[in-house]
Amino acid sequence: MSTCSTVSQELDEPIAGTAATARTWLLLEQPGPWGARALTSSHLNPALGRALEAAAKGTGVRIALIRRPGRHADCGTPAARQVYAAHTDPGNAWLHSATADDPGALLDLDFAALGRGEHQTFDAALGARPHTGGPLALVCTNGKRDRCCALLGRPLAAELAASEVEGVWEVTHLGGHRFSPTLLVLPYGYAYGRAEAHAVKEVLHGVREGRVVVEGCRGSSAWERPGQAAELAVRTTVGEYAADALRVEATSGSAPRWQVTVAHADGRRWSVEVAQGSSLPPRPESCGTSILGSPARMEVRAVHELRATALAG
Repeated sequence: MSTCSTVSQELDEPIAGTAATARTWLLLEQPGPWGARALTSSHLNPALGRALEAAAKGTGVRIALIRRPGRHADCGTPAARQVYAAHTDPGNAWLHSATADDPGALLDLDFAALGRGEHQTFDAALGARPHTGGPLALVCTNGKRDRCCALLGRPLAAELAASEVEGVWEVTHLGGHRFSPTLLVLPYGYAYGRAEAHAVKEVLHGVREGRVVVEGCRGSSAWERPGQAAELAVRTTVGEYAADALRVEATSGSAPRWQVTVAHADGRRWSVEVAQGSSLPPRPESCGTSILGSPARMEVRAVHELRATALAG
């Protein structure tokens, strides 16, 4: 069976620089089925879903629904829901957790502060604390958005859960369903595509040690897409895998060409030339459409280390 994900893999479409963009993630447990726009087409009150979307707009916070792996029959309203907030900025990455009897309490949050990486409002409103378990492995299984997410994501989530991998959740749309199964790992916010269980376990092992696995990585949600590609290119070029070591310091230019400055915590800097290309030949970008498209791809053309003298000049 040909799907958008099989076509993407057969054509060897690159995945670096394709992650969703969000400095802060807010995750709300919502069992049961999810529609294509899960915040307003699930068993969550749609009026609340619309209010949350409006509250988060423009703040750098992205809201997603999560549920335990397995069957998703309607079991009624959960007595208490798991809620997570995670900030992905290097040097200030954190993951806090809480439970909420009333999901409407999320409207009491200061979304602008959350987007800046301030967790105090989340802690105060929900009685949240720093997450003490392992990293979260969020597997997109939103089949109503694209069937690949269900066909490939649900078996991956089930396999990881059966292997007793800690922190596995199903999650709503992460973007890039043609790279299914897709995965987001928190707190650092790196996304992965075409994921397999053994690779996910290696990624989570790396996160526990503060490392980033670059194989299969789509990029960090902390950066826009040119920055995602540039940061991964620097990691590969210099062999730097510590999660907090690199940050995207500046991006200049506009599509189809950018100059991205990537900075190391030790003071080193690199200038990375990134160009936007098109993935050819044209193909359906989603199983939900028959329209042929040429997905944008981030192509790193050059990586140059900036010497201190050049910076001073």
